[in-house]
Amino acid sequence: MSKLTGFYPGSFDPVTNGHLDVIERACKIVDKLFVGVGLHAGKMPLLTHEDRSALLSQTTEAIARRTQTEIEIVDFEGLMIQKARELGARLIIRGLRDTTDYNYEMQMVGMNAQMAPDLQTVFVPSSPHVRHISATLVRQIAEMGGDVSAFVPGVVLRALENL
Repeated sequence: MSKLTGFYPGSFDPVTNGHLDVIERACKIVDKLFVGVGLHAGKMPLLTHEDRSALLSQTTEAIARRTQTEIEIVDFEGLMIQKARELGARLIIRGLRDTTDYNYEMQMVGMNAQMAPDLQTVFVPSSPHVRHISATLVRQIAEMGGDVSAFVPGVVLRALENL
């Protein structure tokens, strides 16, 4: 029997408890999950690409064990549908926090469906206790010296404090 493989792309700058919630929930529907850390030449991330990948590896180890799902952290640039195909993924995983996310994601689904009808997008709604967490807001709070400990795992908090 073939494994159902998913691809969850993002910038993960930084990885938040909200991202980890989506990853854990996605692991309930796939056998293998690729988490794609995007490389965007035009963006100036808070954390280096290497740090984001390392933090994701560290924070997803327990999820992989708990859910018995293979999780692999990969780099990607360009179209996520190209990387999903390259990895053999059949599902693109997207997290939804609110209607703002939904409206944006629905536009992407329409475009991706036309370019890659062989791939399906699955929306994973965030759990209520993390629905308010946004990596953008976490980044802004951290840059201003605020306490983000409620929004990120300890290892990510330490990385942000060392910037």
